[in-house]
Amino acid sequence: MSQPRKLTIDIWSDVMCPWCLVGWGNLSQALDQLDGEIEADVRWHAFELNPDMPEEGEERTAHIARKYGRTIEQSRDVQGQMRTAAEAAGVSLDYEGDDPAPDAMMWNTFEAHKLLTWTAEQHGAAKQTQLKLALFKAHFNERRRIGEREVLLYLAEKVGLDRAAASAALDDEEVAHKTRAEERAAWDMNISGVPAMILEGRFMVPGAQPPEAYANALRRVAEKTAAAT
Repeated sequence: MSQPRKLTIDIWSDVMCPWCLVGWGNLSQALDQLDGEIEADVRWHAFELNPDMPEEGEERTAHIARKYGRTIEQSRDVQGQMRTAAEAAGVSLDYEGDDPAPDAMMWNTFEAHKLLTWTAEQHGAAKQTQLKLALFKAHFNERRRIGEREVLLYLAEKVGLDRAAASAALDDEEVAHKTRAEERAAWDMNISGVPAMILEGRFMVPGAQPPEAYANALRRVAEKTAAAT
């Protein structure tokens, strides 16, 4: 039996981005379909949807209405569509904590991206994905303030990272520079929306696609790279 073809998948995304979580759910379904055929090395890269978001954040429904020129009712409809897409993708955007539910907020995410950048460099892609998923859960399902240092350090510990080392990384200017470089790389590749997945460093799949689209793209790239070797 032949060995699975190994492919790299670089994903530019934001931890506040519901479509990024939907895209991940659909990609995971695609990789399950391709089990034994394709093995993926997934790496996450920084993209801030709201780099100018102030420290106090903004309530989500009002934010969507303001940013995209919609009414509050239209903003709620959009979020309903997102929840339906998430359910189909096998992920959840819904609050799962105790009542009363806190406001769904949007926060500044640069510190979270710094922690992800450091985790990939020091602990590898698998641990970075573990942290990324913990950040998604903290934001969407637990409604934690993930722009806050203590929350980030709690999540770092939760996935098995050393708290003191994670804290030092958040203070490290070199980590900040590397994170900014990832953001600039997105613009250099004309990535203006997320999720954006780059397969084998060359082939872009934009937006949250259905599982079948991801599976077909991965198969095509596997065939092309196999033919080139």
